[in-house]
Amino acid sequence: MAASKADYEAVAHEELQKEEEEGGGGGGEQEESVDEGGVEHGFWSHGSKLLSDFPESVGRQFKRGASTTVPLFFVLLFIGAFFFIRWFDVSLFSGTSLEKAFSTFQTTEENCTKENITCSTKQHPLSGNACPDYFRWIYEDLRPWAETGITQEMMEAAKDPAFFRLVILDGKVYMEKYKGAFQTRDVFTIWGILQLLKLYPGKVPDLELMFECGDRPRIKASDYGGGKGKKKVPPLFHYCASDDTLDIVFPDWSFWGWPEINIKPWNSLRKELEEGNNRTKWVDREPYAYWKGNIRTSGNRQALFKCRPSNNHDWNARVYDLDWGRESHEGFKDSNLASQCTHKYKIYMEGIAWSVSEKYILACDSMSLVPKSRYYDFFTRSLQPTIHYWPIQQNDICRSVKYAVDWGNKHPQKAQKIGKAASNFVLEELKMNYVYDYMFHLLSEYAKLFKYKPTVPPGAIEIVPETMANTGGDLEKIYKNESSVKGPATTSPCTMPPPYDPKALKAFLKRKDKVTRKVEKLEASGNLNKDISP
Repeated sequence: MAASKADYEAVAHEELQKEEEEGGGGGGEQEESVDEGGVEHGFWSHGSKLLSDFPESVGRQFKRGASTTVPLFFVLLFIGAFFFIRWFDVSLFSGTSLEKAFSTFQTTEENCTKENITCSTKQHPLSGNACPDYFRWIYEDLRPWAETGITQEMMEAAKDPAFFRLVILDGKVYMEKYKGAFQTRDVFTIWGILQLLKLYPGKVPDLELMFECGDRPRIKASDYGGGKGKKKVPPLFHYCASDDTLDIVFPDWSFWGWPEINIKPWNSLRKELEEGNNRTKWVDREPYAYWKGNIRTSGNRQALFKCRPSNNHDWNARVYDLDWGRESHEGFKDSNLASQCTHKYKIYMEGIAWSVSEKYILACDSMSLVPKSRYYDFFTRSLQPTIHYWPIQQNDICRSVKYAVDWGNKHPQKAQKIGKAASNFVLEELKMNYVYDYMFHLLSEYAKLFKYKPTVPPGAIEIVPETMANTGGDLEKIYKNESSVKGPATTSPCTMPPPYDPKALKAFLKRKDKVTRKVEKLEASGNLNKDISP
């Protein structure tokens, strides 16, 4: 079986150390560090009333009965397209080399890296409707079950950390709740899956999954032999993962809205962010690095808060603590995301774990300053240093921020292009149709791994979409209506790219590490004159 991503990273790291015998800078490991909002747990009631009780008006108790699985038949439209068929026939997790199929793609990727940093990563020779490049991580996330498949025993082993079990049978959704989630995370996660079924009716296969709604990933790779098929890994879906965990990454609830902190569904907010970019052009923005959030969710954020200007130092950082309790009472007048694209640089900082704020920060046209993050979501692994963001060091955060801003002010065209590349990525390749397509492909590939036929647990309830839309508070209902899919898609989901060839994945990770080290060494030298080529 092919090596895991962690294996590739370890090898890449060792090779870089050999290449750089003269030494180099190094960012320290981050502390555990989510929530942008960074809302402190406990401010709003823990758990959703909708899913804690789930009255008959919302879901109906499952009644035993025969369940017929309707097989799906896919017709290959382009039979004569030899290259397409050759790719399509490649096994999902085969160790077969894809170097020939990759040659065209890698040329595009290298040109994108070396010459045109704003180019789209969804360029692919296989289809005119190709999925963005980050879809390839689906194969990596499902790799722990490539050899073993998913058994009922594995599924039950994921029950303890899960907040709920979700079963899809014949296009209907059933839920068995285990524990209360923070705010409406579970509600909007399930709402998003309901919209997917509405968008692609009859196309999502029968399956069941366990979902964890907390902050940190739960399935430690070290407990299961690194996920290399030696032990039976519990399949657990979550909003983020890390290099030492095996949680299956899924789009977070905020894509459909976060009513507790007044964050609109992504379709609407994405347009507002784009308008905000146009209101304040990059050249007219403040030449400082901006961050606003809850500093109480991590030591890293508290360290960043010390970078505020003082009588002795100006670290080029404008950092603000956001009290979400006060914001809620004052109508969220100081937390509008579309009005925060006013600085040439913005800082991303993890909270308890990964933060949903990352997509909002990257969408601002500002050059994003990003420390080495411990956690990732479903799309961020394809971001590249000095192309989509500027890497900064957590262990000397204030000095690192100051250097990044000084360097950007010295090379404004380059800094502007990095900011624009990130916003293009988020605003174009993270549109809701791609979010739904990612969910579709992830669930479809996941369902192929089942070694048993899912059934509905006796205590589960059926989720009735029409009724669910009318439950919850006023803003929750508004966001559900706003994020509701209006009807079936008129086009098919985008075409999945092939899985990473091991050599290509290793090279990709090695390049990220090498560029980050290059920036660290430049920062250590204090040289502001040298331009960084990706």
